[in-house]
Amino acid sequence: MAGISGYFAWQRFGKQPGPNRVAVVYRLPARPVADTTPGTLEPVATPLDLPQADSLIIFAMQQLGSPYTYAGTTPTGGFDCSGFLMYVYGRFGVSVPHSTALLINTGRAVPREQARRGDMVIFTGTAATSTTPGHAGIIVSDPGQPLRFIHSSSARRESGVKISQVEGTDYERRFMGIRRVLGVAPLATENQAAGKTSANTKGVVTAPGASATKVKTKVKRASH
Repeated sequence: MAGISGYFAWQRFGKQPGPNRVAVVYRLPARPVADTTPGTLEPVATPLDLPQADSLIIFAMQQLGSPYTYAGTTPTGGFDCSGFLMYVYGRFGVSVPHSTALLINTGRAVPREQARRGDMVIFTGTAATSTTPGHAGIIVSDPGQPLRFIHSSSARRESGVKISQVEGTDYERRFMGIRRVLGVAPLATENQAAGKTSANTKGVVTAPGASATKVKTKVKRASH
């Protein structure tokens, strides 16, 4: 009887603890653009432990294959290069201009060797003599890796949203710089900007009742 009691006591208290259970989280692949309902913006499945840059890249890659359209800003209507950046960054509450000429001064400059996922990369236009911004994309590589970026290209071969590499391509010749906009505080508040505008216009006589006029600059877009 004592032997039986001892056996059941061992079964209850003497077993070795089982192996620790480890939760494995898999990153789901991005859905093809064709799976997105036209005219709607599907919420992105973003694990809480992913940093913002990774979430942004996942969303950007969901647009792979979207067509290139001059001045386009939507997956269904197509993107131009700056329209693609405006759409992707805007999804995460980061406002960037729909103009490559303005993107070169957006955010803050970052050395090329420190470029990381989510940074912007700016290039000149395709002309051999071009020295002004003409194309832009979003970095998808990490520091120490070949510089790769996702962008909307107007190239005759393989146009639309795709991933390209800088090294070993014509993008090397056209490279202008890296700009960081994720996690970067605005350089000036609206009030500071207004004060700066007033200072810049000091000495300019304005007729009574006249209001300031916002000047719109037309930017010529080259093929990318």
